[in-house]
Amino acid sequence: MTKHTRNTLLLLAGSLIALVAGGVFLWAASLRLPEFSVINDRKIEQSTKIYDRTGKILLNDVHQDIRRTVVPFDQMSRNIKNATVAIEDAEFYEHAGIKPTAIIRAVLTNLISGDLLSGQGGSTITQQVVKNALLTTEKSITRKLKEWVIAIKLERIMTKEEILALYLNEAPYGGNIYGVQEASRQFFNKSASDVTLAEAAYLAALPQAPTYYSPYGGNLADLDKRKSLVLERMEEIGFITEDERTAADMEIVAFNPRPDQSVQAPHFVFYVRDYLEKKYGQAAVEERGFKVTTTLDFELQKSAEDIILKGAMENEKNFNASNAGAIALDPNTGQILAMVGSRDYFDENIDGAVNVTLAKRQPGSSFKPFVYATAFKKGYTPDTILFDVPMQFSTACSVSNMTSEGECYSPKNYDNIFRGPMTVRDALAQSINVPAIQSLYLAGINESLKTARDLGISTLADAARYGLTLVLGGGEVTLLEMAGAYGTFANEGTRNPTTAILRIEDSEGNMLEEFSEKPYRVLDRNIALQISDILSDNTARTPSYGERSSLYFPGYDVAAKTGTTNDYRDAWILGYSPNVVVGAWAGNNDNTPMEKKVAGLIIAPLWHQIMDVALQNVDNDNFPSPEYNYDEDTKPVLRGIWQGGEYTDKRGKVVPDGKGGDYVRQDVHSILYWVDKDTPTGPIPSNPQKDPQFKYWEYGVLNWAARNGYNQSGVVVPVTKIQSNNDSDEDEN
Repeated sequence: MTKHTRNTLLLLAGSLIALVAGGVFLWAASLRLPEFSVINDRKIEQSTKIYDRTGKILLNDVHQDIRRTVVPFDQMSRNIKNATVAIEDAEFYEHAGIKPTAIIRAVLTNLISGDLLSGQGGSTITQQVVKNALLTTEKSITRKLKEWVIAIKLERIMTKEEILALYLNEAPYGGNIYGVQEASRQFFNKSASDVTLAEAAYLAALPQAPTYYSPYGGNLADLDKRKSLVLERMEEIGFITEDERTAADMEIVAFNPRPDQSVQAPHFVFYVRDYLEKKYGQAAVEERGFKVTTTLDFELQKSAEDIILKGAMENEKNFNASNAGAIALDPNTGQILAMVGSRDYFDENIDGAVNVTLAKRQPGSSFKPFVYATAFKKGYTPDTILFDVPMQFSTACSVSNMTSEGECYSPKNYDNIFRGPMTVRDALAQSINVPAIQSLYLAGINESLKTARDLGISTLADAARYGLTLVLGGGEVTLLEMAGAYGTFANEGTRNPTTAILRIEDSEGNMLEEFSEKPYRVLDRNIALQISDILSDNTARTPSYGERSSLYFPGYDVAAKTGTTNDYRDAWILGYSPNVVVGAWAGNNDNTPMEKKVAGLIIAPLWHQIMDVALQNVDNDNFPSPEYNYDEDTKPVLRGIWQGGEYTDKRGKVVPDGKGGDYVRQDVHSILYWVDKDTPTGPIPSNPQKDPQFKYWEYGVLNWAARNGYNQSGVVVPVTKIQSNNDSDEDEN
């Protein structure tokens, strides 16, 4: 390319750039500032409306009875102004409406994420005024350019004080509350001119996500963290001193009681609103006129609310359990049918606004099915024999030390009874603790955590945090995720992610989102059916629960599992039929213990009533029968035979290769004598002592055998499947 040609091309390129720049300049110059007066009408007319699954019952209108009181700048506390600037736009008093470096950084971030229009970061207070009060929430490059240009124009015709006053009079503070004056009155019963530094920090914390950070919601800990962040930023900028920050951070701020609002199924509605705001943004929810059709079964919801309220009030009187919650799902779709987050959303005495279905709590024995399912993956069976005997599990302690003091761990059952040899089926159905701990060791802690996560439990940490207590509920989970995971059992090992949304339409009727099933297999079908078969086996659970307990529904196939934490702070029950899952929890939001009663007494009766209502509206299907195809190679200990590990004929001669046979040579041992824990169907271990738990389990089993007259003489006994030897009518832990 010649020098002349290159110069010609550069000249043409420069002319083109100048032409484009000139066009943009003329376009920008022609833009007019929209009228501020349209903001109220737009928000009211275009507010989001949330409906039940029929699309006919209005659960919530986001801007019903919108509340705003405009006040002059000089009637706003200096604390509010400084707190807002510190957290929203620290360079507010220096820039000319936009921050080019922040815009470039945001554009690069959005390009990397693959969404140029996501609006991630970069907004000054001036831009937020333009975006929230003057423009629509349409996502387009043109709208973004308008925002920048109008922000610059606004700075030229208004003072910084006037712009900040606009922002503080328009900012959303949650629900139908707009503007700092209305927020100050609602939250603190005072004027915006009188709020303290700590109160101002709370107010400044809200506009970023007013539903999530609401002082009436379930994320108060996160609200406190953001309040502290506001104060830290104020100190960094020089608005306050270190002593002022420390004093404000320690100040106990009391919020006024929540005003009565017109909202149906409030915990569910705010769960949906939080989802909408995270996905579409606060402004979009306020202004785009969304019609949201949810998955909620309103009749089931109302029944569940009534049952929980009445039952929790009785539990408070009888068991010192002041609160309860429940969740109902369709396991075939993952759709949430009912969500009751407390006995009363508006009851401040029990922190009723906290949604207990989303709270992280210890699940007690309701975690056990995940462990047993993991054991089945490895080759253990529902007929596998485990010994329920006193046993030490900590290798830091003596085999004969049957305490749980210090480093030792020798747990007991809920009734302090030990049952001797029992099948996995009976151990799970009756929720016996010692066999469950053995099962976790055999299945593996990491492997059991993986199973739980595969089924939808996202809140568990690494294995080192839990140890063998995991099977008794040592981790923290949410009721919503537990119900979803049990729904995977109900759906024969296929998981459907939980959802609250059927469809979302904008004000023009355009479909923004519509439910579609997203099933994927996370557990072998036969293993899921085996778990359901055990948890719905009324005969197997009768020794612990009784023949006609709250877990039993005549004429229906219902699988269920209860759980009570050792300190009696949480009582759980999860249950399901092939077409509905219901989970319920009882306890106290402040984590104080209940009376020392078990879940079968505290929460199961409430759950039974909700499940009974739910069953009336779904098909009465039965769980398909699982396969139990044990062949002649299956070891006796995996087939329900505890007396020995070698098959013989009647005269005691070992059957060739130890396969099958009608008799076994009596030789009582723990399961670790007969199997390698990681390959239970493989050869009998040649040196079982290598397993660090072997001598601990063996000590407990041999003691039991000696006390009960079973010696090691090699007496030949007939092969018989073990029968449950527990006739206790106590309930479970």
